[in-house]
Amino acid sequence: MYGAVIHAPGDVRYEERPDPTIEQPTDAVIRMVATCVCGSDLWTYRGLNPIKRPLHMGHEYVGIVEEIGADVQTLAPGDFVIGSFMASDGTCEICRAGYPSRCVNVVPMGMLGAQAERLRVPWADGTLVATPGEPDAELIPSLLAASDVLGTGWFAAEAAAVEPGKTVVVVGDGAVGLLGVLAAKARGAERIVAMSRHADRQQLAQRFGATDIVTERGDEGVARIKDLTNGLGAHSVIEAVGTQESMLQAIRSTRPGGHVGFVGVSHGVSLPGDLLFSSEVHLFGGPAPVRRDLPDLIDRIWHREIDPGLVFDLTLPLSEVAEGYRAMDERRAIKTLLMP
Repeated sequence: MYGAVIHAPGDVRYEERPDPTIEQPTDAVIRMVATCVCGSDLWTYRGLNPIKRPLHMGHEYVGIVEEIGADVQTLAPGDFVIGSFMASDGTCEICRAGYPSRCVNVVPMGMLGAQAERLRVPWADGTLVATPGEPDAELIPSLLAASDVLGTGWFAAEAAAVEPGKTVVVVGDGAVGLLGVLAAKARGAERIVAMSRHADRQQLAQRFGATDIVTERGDEGVARIKDLTNGLGAHSVIEAVGTQESMLQAIRSTRPGGHVGFVGVSHGVSLPGDLLFSSEVHLFGGPAPVRRDLPDLIDRIWHREIDPGLVFDLTLPLSEVAEGYRAMDERRAIKTLLMP
């Protein structure tokens, strides 16, 4: 089969890779229907994650089950499935507590490389969810979004304790931040402030439910949030970037007693103790427990209650995956969908 392989920063290639096979009785092999490039992939593309050898890329996927291991109970060949970006057994104590992304037997799907024609999925019963039937083609982008960015934005809103009547600020206007706006709207937020400097992303944020746009960053951005909230700060803030600047901006934009839900993949973030002590805000986040929420998210998508697939503004054949990375790196695209 063929798939994406990164050899060095900026060097993504469409190359022949070994066909996946059943390695454990709990595995499934799926034929990819759609995959995509994630904003977190750009950390590696830009050289901020070390590349010691050629790496298979990708961790978001929807596809059709081709083969299952002897112990797989909930799936059958022919099922259309969506899986989490973290494979989990679904049975350990951490999974049962609602945090499958930190399963004691977790397998990051990025290690297996979902930007490919086929994919082996470990712990198939605990990782994959079948749709009620064959989805309409128009639903595939939204179902693909549920594999990571929708589930991550959804968790961010939960972690930030978004509730009806609250004011929510979203720091970050990538796919996760935009879907954090969607999630905040679905949870009944009264006011949703998207912090964005890009007109196309601002428009999509407003389509998802943003009521205000703030273009400033740093001290000026925090000051604008305080101006919009009677000097208090927001009840809930979603941090969807993962840098020092974005995390500090999120904390400082939150009122005392408020909540920060952070889901940006942390790079170089160091939190000053005096700020944490004096701010008196709740901090909660990390890798989203997507598998926990997949049944609910699929149901909402299936019944056309939400349309998260709008974050895909560029669709390419998998063979043009290198251009998909370039477009996102250069901010010519919010998120690239790849069709094998």
